[in-house]
Amino acid sequence: MAVERRFTGPIDLHTHSSVSDGTETPSQLVRAAAAAGLGTVALTDHDSTAGWSEASVAARTAGITLIPGMEFSTRVGHASIHLLAYLFDPSDAGIVAETAHIRKARLTRAEQMVARIGADYEITWDDVLAQTTTGGTVGRPHIADALVANGLALTRSEAFAGILHWEAGYYQPHYAPDPLRAVTLVRAAGGVPVIAHPATRGVADVMAESRLAALVAAGLFGLELRHRENKPEATARLTMLAEKYGLAITGSSDYHGEGKPNRLGENTTTPEVLERIVAEGRGSAPVTPA
Repeated sequence: MAVERRFTGPIDLHTHSSVSDGTETPSQLVRAAAAAGLGTVALTDHDSTAGWSEASVAARTAGITLIPGMEFSTRVGHASIHLLAYLFDPSDAGIVAETAHIRKARLTRAEQMVARIGADYEITWDDVLAQTTTGGTVGRPHIADALVANGLALTRSEAFAGILHWEAGYYQPHYAPDPLRAVTLVRAAGGVPVIAHPATRGVADVMAESRLAALVAAGLFGLELRHRENKPEATARLTMLAEKYGLAITGSSDYHGEGKPNRLGENTTTPEVLERIVAEGRGSAPVTPA
């Protein structure tokens, strides 16, 4: 007979550590989540599971449940779509190969962008590497941090609104798979896929229903509709589609430490939805306090 799990306290299913573009180590993030009063936190670094082990150790002693996860980069045309993946097998060959490809592409893209920015501003690749963690996923946030460190912007947000904005002429995309492939890979690895902040572009750019239906058929579990960047009208439209297709609705902070204004627990997921995620996840398991 299956043992029923019960999750108490607020549940935040989207956070980032210094393994990708957060400013806190995995253990610092977990301790911050516990200090913020969360009962459960998911670590979802971009295209990497490198922080799982450290976060697991911290969770066992901090009195908080950890949901191992990842934010999977995907793309449709020029539009970036992020997929939150929970409780998958981190050693799955398909996941390992695809995320390695994405990280390599991110690194190449970042190097090329820095070379272009460096032609106009005082910034070098070494400046960017100084803002990263060994083995972590290098991306535009680290370029932003280097711009701040070099006095070319006051904050990450200012860097993204200025030099790193696509209209500034330095931006370029990186490789990412189609979301349908990513959903298929996550389910094959025993994981549970949820589209991250899908309503950020407004109602005119909500994902086509035909594409959403295809993702549902491939195993999409839910939509992260409680997120500070989602637009109200687009959220309302996607809420109707979630009901139509039986998708779960999640909520989370998308916490990055001091890298973003988002605060732990500012949006949360219900215990009932987390129970369903845990019931479907078979590639890894929640880490519970000692």
